[in-house]
Amino acid sequence: MRTDLDGTLLDHSTYAYDDALPALELLRRRGIPVVFCTSKTRAETEVWREVLRNRDPFIVENGGAVFVPSGYFPAPARGPVRRGDYDVLEFGAPYPELTGALRLASSRSGCRVRGFGDMSVDQVASACRMSVDAARLAMQREYDEPFLILDAERTGQLLDAIRTTGKRWTRGGRFYHIVGDSDKAAAARLVVERFKTIDPEVRVVGLGDGLNDASFLNLADIPFLVRSPSLEQLRSAVPNGIATAQPGPKGWNEAILSVFGG
Repeated sequence: MRTDLDGTLLDHSTYAYDDALPALELLRRRGIPVVFCTSKTRAETEVWREVLRNRDPFIVENGGAVFVPSGYFPAPARGPVRRGDYDVLEFGAPYPELTGALRLASSRSGCRVRGFGDMSVDQVASACRMSVDAARLAMQREYDEPFLILDAERTGQLLDAIRTTGKRWTRGGRFYHIVGDSDKAAAARLVVERFKTIDPEVRVVGLGDGLNDASFLNLADIPFLVRSPSLEQLRSAVPNGIATAQPGPKGWNEAILSVFGG
């Protein structure tokens, strides 16, 4: 199964996950892999993998790269970059290229923006409601730049200008993001293909709460829309999605138990 983190497995405001523990333990007992598919950086995601005792592949920065623990699959994928204990398959554009494109789009559109690269650690911590230490990890970006739009009335012009630079944009729970020719779907598709080398009949449960999750949710056999302020937009983007009654980890727990039982 594949899951977003913020606002889904983790509470949007507090990052708590206690309400999802029954489902997490059930998946652990049954040996069902949990693939994180997130806008978080590798550094952030590694922390959550330790906290949640996760040892499965993970997707970072809105599909920018897939990190596969070395030796996880019977045969390695073609073309990975070896980085520490991971085989890494990169889809995203380099971070400096993205920040340059964002500055250019801002200039062309006359719309002011503030990206992570323009913010101090304290400002990122405040904007994301996280500790300073967590903010430092969030700023270790490689394939995606989150940003705030400061001139809301020129949002359309900015997003059009991003497209003219050859980059793409998406929107998460708190920020817009500029990315290269990558999204969560392409990365998730590759991970599913790798799992099918182990079990050709594998079926995928997907969980997400924001529009940046729509692409990978549409690939899932059973897509769950974890209740959030973006629910109605997400319903339109994922017509087959199943909405949970509860938000955040409560909704995550509800969805998993509905599929795999108590």
